[in-house]
Amino acid sequence: MTNTQNRSNNKEPFKPLPTASPSASNEILLLRRVQASSSFASAHVFPGGHIDPEDGPLPPHGDVRLHEDGIAYRIGAIRECFEESGILLARDRNNINNASSSSLLQLNAQERDSGRNAIHKKQIRFQDWVRSHGGILDTESLHPFTRWLTPANIPKRFSTQMYLYFLPLAHPGIPQTLHIPTCDGGVEHTEAQFLPASEWLSLAQAEKIILFPPQFFLLKLVADFLKPDPSSGNTGISEGILQSQREGLLEFVKTGDPPWGEKCISPWPLKKEGKRLVMGLDEPGPELDGTDRRGDAERVVWVQFKGREGTSGMQVGWRKDAVDEGLKDEDKKEYLEARRKERDRRGGNEELEQALRGRKEKL
Repeated sequence: MTNTQNRSNNKEPFKPLPTASPSASNEILLLRRVQASSSFASAHVFPGGHIDPEDGPLPPHGDVRLHEDGIAYRIGAIRECFEESGILLARDRNNINNASSSSLLQLNAQERDSGRNAIHKKQIRFQDWVRSHGGILDTESLHPFTRWLTPANIPKRFSTQMYLYFLPLAHPGIPQTLHIPTCDGGVEHTEAQFLPASEWLSLAQAEKIILFPPQFFLLKLVADFLKPDPSSGNTGISEGILQSQREGLLEFVKTGDPPWGEKCISPWPLKKEGKRLVMGLDEPGPELDGTDRRGDAERVVWVQFKGREGTSGMQVGWRKDAVDEGLKDEDKKEYLEARRKERDRRGGNEELEQALRGRKEKL
């Protein structure tokens, strides 16, 4: 794990955190965090975790390149995905030039489980273990899909690189155990499951599972492209349609200003509506002040934070409908003042930082 301090003189290390989002038959894999977890307790999250020094070097503290996609993030994402779910995103070295799904490295359950255990206990380096089984990490098939920095007023902060990864569509002769996730025995997660993005969203809105804004927001974007068959689930969708859905999503990732693969988002509270906060997604975080990195200026997330109980009332909408249109004068004044304080705080003003934290507590 590589640490770097944030700019708010906070004593908590800034931990780069890679996250991968593999999908099979256009469903999304989520893991349920253990209740005792220090972050996102009991929540459903994408596979991912801390960068390990063995994943590769990262730029030094204070270097803005620390918040850019790189090989260490990709290796860390694949390693964490394997440790947490048992899904190994690697190709067969002897079949590397074969573009079909059969080029995935095929291991039996015993090989995978023993490998996960040994890697988790640091008995063998992940990359060495993969090579010993004739595999090559499939880093080139990870598609960057936003970078997230924890809001600046939160003590424990992360820089998280999100990826899309598409598992091969089902083909005759390929063991489906490659696509069946398992939990890690309760070390960090208690469940691992593939479901359509739309179903994950419905479960969250019914408060049957806990999602946090980054996961909910990305699932909402993905759900517009990866759609299950309304009558029989994905089993009734042809391979051609599934592939077309994937291509549509990848084309979307290339759009935007900046493109979704380059957006950097550090959510912050624009305003309060009832018990819910309206979270802006346009700021990249104080670590990237003075750069051209930006988030999404068009959308916002509504959310009520409920402490250890998670979140509720989450939805994604257009920022112009939430903030720029229909605001009462007093609401608009409060919004502009919050923006001013946030910008001043990011310039290093400790007094304004405390004021912003006080405002957040009142919200």
